[in-house]
Amino acid sequence: MPQAAAPAAPPSATLAAALESAVAALKGRRVAVLTGAGISTDSGIPDYRGLGAPVRTPMTFQQFLSDSQYRKRYWAGSQLGWTRFYGARPNAGHEALVHLEAASIINGIITQNVDGLHLRAGSQRVVDLHGSMDRVRCMQCGQYYARRDISASISEANPWLSEPEAFVLAPDGDAEITDVDRFVVPECTVCGGTLKPDVVFFGEFVPREKFIEASALVQKAGALLIVGSSLVVNSGIRLLDQASRKKLPIVIINRGLTKGDSRATVKIDAGTSETLVALTELLGE
Repeated sequence: MPQAAAPAAPPSATLAAALESAVAALKGRRVAVLTGAGISTDSGIPDYRGLGAPVRTPMTFQQFLSDSQYRKRYWAGSQLGWTRFYGARPNAGHEALVHLEAASIINGIITQNVDGLHLRAGSQRVVDLHGSMDRVRCMQCGQYYARRDISASISEANPWLSEPEAFVLAPDGDAEITDVDRFVVPECTVCGGTLKPDVVFFGEFVPREKFIEASALVQKAGALLIVGSSLVVNSGIRLLDQASRKKLPIVIINRGLTKGDSRATVKIDAGTSETLVALTELLGE
């Protein structure tokens, strides 16, 4: 059984009123949850769209497939950034959702994150819409690998990556490699094919079966709780549309504006961890 969630600090008057409205919208209903990057910031993983987030130009699926130099650059930078993902630990927000699931208040979690923190926290039903960084797949034969094993192979083939002058660390935990031509890209040990992290790149579609599973959670729910997502990605908007068509109560917890604010029953502009802990306590009363 999960341990009891840490008690929340007394909320401000404004937050308390918003929490009261959220409880009124969610109480007595089975709730589907959609999470985004904002829930993992307290675990040390950056939110790329939040206030003050670094500007970035993510690699597209087409670039990764078409050019070996892009694959070298991706795998080299990802190897160094992977340590942040691998070392991250679930925070109080993740743990609060575990308690809500154990209490049968939520029917599952749909996440846009690839960090695997919901499963590591102990959540049982998690739909990872955009995949997971801890898996690697061969694009030719379909063989799967654990990311930690691929990371070990990369380190063995590229020992120079550990040299301080080999890279310039970026603010978001990724890295720019000073001599990317030296990098040896991992290959599938079964067929020699191209390996790719089992995540959805920009320009790539969410797997159909994943979206069907996510949609089923919303379809069977009596309310939708959106946590830490600005809803700029199409998959999140489609789930919001589905909830709106069903006229479900929609509660959004996110710092800053989201694309769903105009359709929210309640919008709470606050940190996800402290808000989820407080909400868990109130819904459990």
